[in-house]
Amino acid sequence: MKDAFGIPQSLLVLGGTSEIALATARRLITRRTRTVWLAGRPSPALESAAAGLRELGADVRTVGFDALDPDGHEAALGKVFAEGDIDMVLLAFGVLGDQSRDENEPGAAVRVAQTNYTGAVSSGLVCARALQTQGHGSLVVLSSVAGERARRANFIYGSSKAGLDAFTQGLGDALYGTGVHVMVVRPGFVRSKMTEGLAEAPLATTPEAVATAIETGLRRRSETVWVPGTLRVVMSALRHVPRGVFRRLPL
Repeated sequence: MKDAFGIPQSLLVLGGTSEIALATARRLITRRTRTVWLAGRPSPALESAAAGLRELGADVRTVGFDALDPDGHEAALGKVFAEGDIDMVLLAFGVLGDQSRDENEPGAAVRVAQTNYTGAVSSGLVCARALQTQGHGSLVVLSSVAGERARRANFIYGSSKAGLDAFTQGLGDALYGTGVHVMVVRPGFVRSKMTEGLAEAPLATTPEAVATAIETGLRRRSETVWVPGTLRVVMSALRHVPRGVFRRLPL
């Protein structure tokens, strides 16, 4: 169970090699978290991530999980919940894609959508049902500021995150009053391997800053977290910019 400050004793990460997820796990382990499950495709990177968290004193296990295999989600994640209650699920997997390539290769664009949206819908519902059966727990979903309004530069990725964001908000409403807390996290540009080589956007942040915001959101039982917080004001303004003007902005 979570303590009075909302810190989980047990954590399941979907996307076990995500830099944001691992930064969050490290932060929570230093607080109170003692059991961590890293779900992802079996790989040396996944095992290395698990080993790194074990060095911090946590009991860390791995489980095979593929966002692109929704038929296998119930079996894979069911193994985790069968071992005991999970206080927090962090849905952290996703791909950025290559906009210029994906526009000309529909199959590649579909893979982005299936990973970021379809895979998240499937695994999110599986975990939500398990948390509801427990009667407690938090489902934290990494969305993106890119989902707030589609930009020419990354509308394929942005549209997949827009769908994920809307789904998570609706799921949160569906679970309201059940004891399950659902939180959407909307980071801006995060300096990570995923964005390496890309031009840095204004108000860029780090995995560690996102982890800090997630911890704060858990303590406050927030429903939406922006990272950095000033993006909330920025995006509120950009949502209302006329489309003809918006497409000419250097975003």
